[in-house]
Amino acid sequence: MLDSFDEELEEELDDQRLASLLDEASENPEHVGLSRSIYFKELFRLQRELVKLQDWVADNGQKAVVIFEGRDAAGKGGVIKRITQRLNPRVCRVVALPAPSEREKGQWYFQRYTPHLPARGEIVLFDRSWYNRAGVERVMGFCSENDVEEFFRSVPEFERMLARSGIKLIKYWFSIQDEEQHFRFLMRIHDPLKQWKLSPMDLQSRVRWEAYTKAKEDMLERTHIAEAPWWVIEADDKKRARL
Repeated sequence: MLDSFDEELEEELDDQRLASLLDEASENPEHVGLSRSIYFKELFRLQRELVKLQDWVADNGQKAVVIFEGRDAAGKGGVIKRITQRLNPRVCRVVALPAPSEREKGQWYFQRYTPHLPARGEIVLFDRSWYNRAGVERVMGFCSENDVEEFFRSVPEFERMLARSGIKLIKYWFSIQDEEQHFRFLMRIHDPLKQWKLSPMDLQSRVRWEAYTKAKEDMLERTHIAEAPWWVIEADDKKRARL
């Protein structure tokens, strides 16, 4: 029990450290979010519900895929961390694939993702997914417009196949404003424990904000299907987005 309490304290101290950095860096009153007591009380309540969900998935042989998409620094990783924090990694696992290899570039586009799909009794969380093609690959010119059009033709059928196979597919888009992304990048620059998250691609996401916006709107419009609709999360307030 003491070990568990130590872990809880470590999480809380890290949140306090980030909050103090936020206070120093921010002159924007909009960054004042939920009170800590309300946030943690609700977080723990919902995590208890997740444990029940995990048991239901395992006991009933269910299969679930949850996709987390959004701009860089939208808070996807923080949400995934809070979801998996109390769960059994044998039941709930995270997939965060690196850039495709040369061999993978020559495969059917969805092929590198299919080995990670769940078996009975599993939940798989995709920290970014096959929607890379409609976002970063399209905006950065890593694929052709013909590739993108083929993706838009294929992905509804691919996801309907997943649904027919018994996989419950849930898709989240985390939405943040231009100013909030800029602020979070500055926080990463000033926080030694977060600097590893910065990459040259992050800088390009700032330069190409409008291009990403158009790509996102096109993606949501053309891939929002009854079997797997998109759920848009307003993520400027991290605590509310996590809940």
